[in-house]
Amino acid sequence: MKQPTRWLTAALAVVLGLAVATTTRDAAAADSPYQRGPDPTPASVAATRGPFATTQATVPAGNGFNGGYVYYPTDTSQGTWGAVAIVPGYSALFANEEAWMGPWLASFGFVVIGIETNSRTDGADARATQLLAALDYLTRTSPIRNRVDANRLGVMGHSAGGAGTLLAALRRPTLKAAVGLAPGTPGNNLNMSTTQVPTMLLSGQNDGTVTPSYVQGIYNTLPAGVEHAWAELAGNDHLSFTRPNATEMRLLIPWLKTFLDNDTRYTQFLCPLANSTGVSRYNATCPLVPPDGPPAPPTSAPPTSAPPTTGTPTTPPPSGAACTATYRTVNSWSGGFQGEVTVTAGTAAINGWTVRWELNNGQRIDQVWSGTLSTSGSTATVRNVSYNGSLAAGATASFGFLGSGTPTATSPTCASP
Repeated sequence: MKQPTRWLTAALAVVLGLAVATTTRDAAAADSPYQRGPDPTPASVAATRGPFATTQATVPAGNGFNGGYVYYPTDTSQGTWGAVAIVPGYSALFANEEAWMGPWLASFGFVVIGIETNSRTDGADARATQLLAALDYLTRTSPIRNRVDANRLGVMGHSAGGAGTLLAALRRPTLKAAVGLAPGTPGNNLNMSTTQVPTMLLSGQNDGTVTPSYVQGIYNTLPAGVEHAWAELAGNDHLSFTRPNATEMRLLIPWLKTFLDNDTRYTQFLCPLANSTGVSRYNATCPLVPPDGPPAPPTSAPPTSAPPTTGTPTTPPPSGAACTATYRTVNSWSGGFQGEVTVTAGTAAINGWTVRWELNNGQRIDQVWSGTLSTSGSTATVRNVSYNGSLAAGATASFGFLGSGTPTATSPTCASP
């Protein structure tokens, strides 16, 4: 891994050209409080730097992943920014293969966290867990958490990291965007039929490792009701995504702008594809409309000392309780469901927590992230992992899980430790 670098300031790039958006598109974009930067042009989208000056910093190991780098705009006058977490492929380092993407994307108005994995041989499942842990760190405890909008988050990865990206989208349907770069893992045909996250897939025409037909198979499982796109890059091989790639970025930037910023000024570049240079095949569910529409903007940035939020309603812990736990069903389908539990510390800080609840009607827990599962009979027990056990008074942490069976009303208990 690179030696820790000092905080750096990148030069401000100048964007030239006249806007080509239609009146209808301008009106739609104006409805979004997250629209950032001047009206885009074909030249600006293809530029190697956007309109925002950026800086970067190293991220220490811990918090569920092996550290990495964060890149973000220095401008503090435009409110919070959407964010994307990026993970490399099997045996690779972000510092060696994807670091070029950090300042490029940040200069277009995103916070980017690129992570190193706990082990270079971590599989797709572990990479998914670490991507979500990185987003939790970024929005809850990082030094720049007040610059990030916790409701506008995305994930991206290459190869096994791309497969991890798609798994992370299945686990956390509140994500706004996912991008799989040659996403694949040996022997695992990913099925995305239950995803709720707008997903872009990129493949290389000459990729013999994760072939275009393999990526097409994943693309074909994406549900019709969720926006998605697939582009095959002409002449690219499996490692083309690990080097500066202008064609790739010309597609990624409009996708992230559309779904992280609800900025429909950028759909003109994808629907239809405005520049097919370097693209041998392209499919998209045009017109690519952000599914939720623009939420109301916050009235002010949260104070630095504010505890992180998870979006899950909680009630104050009873007087004297070390912690409480609140359950919600995130998603369900025939024969299975996804749940999330939020742990809230009481009036004093805690160092470790344990949540228990009863499994009803033959339920089974198949997978847990951001927690360690054990079961005894019908009782499920989840304990904190290393990065989310220490909570200040009133602070929260959450874990998620996939279960078999039908979701039911659950009243988990919480104890510390």
